[in-house]
Amino acid sequence: GSLERRRCLYLRTGRACCQMVEVLLAALILVCSSVSCGSAGGYTGLPALGGIYYYQYGGAYSGFSGADGERAQQLDQRFYLLKLPVARAAMAVAGCLLVFPCVLILVGVLRVPWHFPAWLLIESTLYVVIAVGTVPALYYFLHSLLSVYNSSVCKEREQLYQSKGYQGFWCSLHGAEIAAGLLGCLAALAYLLSAGLAVRDYRTVHQQQQKPLQL
Repeated sequence: GSLERRRCLYLRTGRACCQMVEVLLAALILVCSSVSCGSAGGYTGLPALGGIYYYQYGGAYSGFSGADGERAQQLDQRFYLLKLPVARAAMAVAGCLLVFPCVLILVGVLRVPWHFPAWLLIESTLYVVIAVGTVPALYYFLHSLLSVYNSSVCKEREQLYQSKGYQGFWCSLHGAEIAAGLLGCLAALAYLLSAGLAVRDYRTVHQQQQKPLQL
C-alpha cells in the first residue's frame, strides 16, 4: 500500500543513490584485493611430464627444470605469503565497507530516520570517521605492498624469471592494486558526500516534523 510506496521512494533519494555507489565501490575494492592476493602460484613439479613445470597462471613452461624449478616454486610461495596478510586485511576492510551502506539502505527503507531524526547525525558522524580513516588505511595498504615488492624475495624472483625470458613478474604495483587505491579515494569522497546529505536530510526532517499540518 502507501507505506510500501513511501519506503520505495527512499531508493530514489540522493542519499540512497550515494549509498548504492558506495556498495559498488566496496565490491570493486573487494574484487581488486582478491586479485592482489591471487593464487598460491608457483611451479608444481610434474615428474610424469619429464621435468616440465606447470604454472598456475597459465600453461606449461619448459624454461625451468631441476634446481631452478624448485627455487622458482619456493620464491613464488614465499612471495605469496608476504602479500597474503596485506590482501586479507584489504579484503576484510572492503567487506565491512560493503556491509555498512547496505545496512544504511535498509535503515532508510524502514524510515528509521523519520521516526528518529538523530540517527542522521549519527550516520553523518560515522561517514566522516570512515572517510578520515580511509586515508591511513590506503597508506598502509600501498606502503605494505611496496615493502613486499622491495623485499629480497621479490627481487630474486624477478631476476629468476627474467633470466628465463618470462615477463610480468616485476616488483611493482600492478593494475588491480592501483585500482584498489583509486577506488578507495573515490569511496572516501562518496562518504563525505553522504555525510553532507545526511546533515541536509536531518534539517529537512526536523523542519517537516515542526510543521505536521503541511505534510
